[in-house]
Amino acid sequence: MSKIPVYFMPGLAASAMIFERIILSADVFETVLLEWEIPLDKETLFDYAKRMAQKIIHKNPVLIGVSFGGILVQEMSKFVDARKVIIISSVKSNSEFPIKMKLAKTTKAYKLIPTNLLEHVESLVPFSFGSKINKKLKLYEKFLAFRDRRYLDWAIEQVVLWERTIVDEKVIHIHGDEDEVFPIKFIENCIVVKGGTHSMILTKYRWFNENLPKIILE
Repeated sequence: MSKIPVYFMPGLAASAMIFERIILSADVFETVLLEWEIPLDKETLFDYAKRMAQKIIHKNPVLIGVSFGGILVQEMSKFVDARKVIIISSVKSNSEFPIKMKLAKTTKAYKLIPTNLLEHVESLVPFSFGSKINKKLKLYEKFLAFRDRRYLDWAIEQVVLWERTIVDEKVIHIHGDEDEVFPIKFIENCIVVKGGTHSMILTKYRWFNENLPKIILE
């Protein structure tokens, strides 16, 4: 029996290291980790997704994306005959955005986000106070590895301006009931992970290791 190819796409600015604790049986699955690329000048999300889809070398793959990566794999599925599309801590259409994100679109407030601060987050470590903050900054330094400003400005704009209004009913949505970025009260038809925050791919890895194989194989 041939293995099922499973492609993982991390969230905004995150590296594929966020999946380091996700373990799928090597006898059944072939795991491929995707990484973000610098967008081309004035590249649309549609064109970016088309370019990223060229990295899919297997037939009938499973596409799994976290947060903005979840938005991206939905766009990539326009160019890939995917066995399944699974999104985690993400949205299926812009109607699932929280009100503040919808306001950011109309007011263009997202353009005021100082993305240059994220470029050099490690430089904040000497100025942080307390081990808890220091630990968080160290985690950001480890997992938010993709911090090129051109990418950050582009990515934030693509999320806020995402135009999808019709939900693809085939998309499988896994969402935490304590997600602080995309609150669950705006989310419809999802598999709920109790106690799951927006970063639950890191904190609820045991749940994913137990349940992802069943979700893929169902």
